[in-house]
Amino acid sequence: MEPWSREPAGRLDEHELASAALAGNPLGDPSRRPLWVYVPPGADDAPLPAVYLIQGMTGQIDMWRNRSAFRPTLLELVDRLFAEEGCPPARVVFVDAWTSLGGSQFLDSPATGNYHTYLCDEVVPFVDARYPTSARGIAGKSSGGYGAMVTPMLRPDLFAGLATHAGDALFELCYLTEFPQVVRALRDDYDGSYARFWEDFRSRPAFTKPADPQLLNTYAMAACYSAGELPFDSATGRLREDVWERWLAWDPVRMVDAHADALRSLRAVYIDAGTRDEYFLDLGAEAFRRALERIGVRDVFFELFDAKHGAIEYRYPIAIRYLAERLR
Repeated sequence: MEPWSREPAGRLDEHELASAALAGNPLGDPSRRPLWVYVPPGADDAPLPAVYLIQGMTGQIDMWRNRSAFRPTLLELVDRLFAEEGCPPARVVFVDAWTSLGGSQFLDSPATGNYHTYLCDEVVPFVDARYPTSARGIAGKSSGGYGAMVTPMLRPDLFAGLATHAGDALFELCYLTEFPQVVRALRDDYDGSYARFWEDFRSRPAFTKPADPQLLNTYAMAACYSAGELPFDSATGRLREDVWERWLAWDPVRMVDAHADALRSLRAVYIDAGTRDEYFLDLGAEAFRRALERIGVRDVFFELFDAKHGAIEYRYPIAIRYLAERLR
């Protein structure tokens, strides 16, 4: 029997939140969302830091229970962190911001819905009303890491710390390289039509064609950053500079200067990424760290480690501990 195959020491409270912010969203996605709160052992009513854990692209909350071969689930890692590894107590809040395009980037967009408002103005008050909270941090990987970088910039009144694992940053490296692949796939398989792609994609098992990930991700990012407008000509791939600038305005690296005061107010900043990340998010992590250093944020945990983009769930507890220690 593996060492994680034991009864949890902490408690996982499963809630459902009826969201006014997501009601009538343009994709017709559910406005009632699951929300989980992990309560560490022996800390039911004490004021504690709350670490909001948000998911990457295509993430749904029930996926936190998924197990890979020979590896604990994320919920087991979190429980072991607090029950056996001496981490200062904190609550971990698991937020669902999935959309039928795969994700929301935790932003408000007329093409997806008001997910930033949902997180900040509905989820946070819902949790605060039920669990005494002394401070809040936010953490995530990939698109979740993007949300963890951007949300405290926009709402430093709510979040005092962030942790980003391979978060989307330096958009010319993590997104731009996929645009030619998208143009070719639209041309060769869908007569240049994204509508035909979606009709096909939803008629079969997802991700069974080679270009599915690039087509889905690019479309979803356009929905989040530019209200559904593609940042390139779908026939030639030539950049539409005006739309691409709208994307770049949401690049965390480029946002730093405009939100310098908010970032300098943070009590904890954690950044990491794998050195072999397929989307070059190790370079985005370095660029974000350097941008923070330029504005005077130097007390930062930063690490590049030997890994690709996937299967790095073992990094979450490191960041949760860092936030729990700094936000006490």
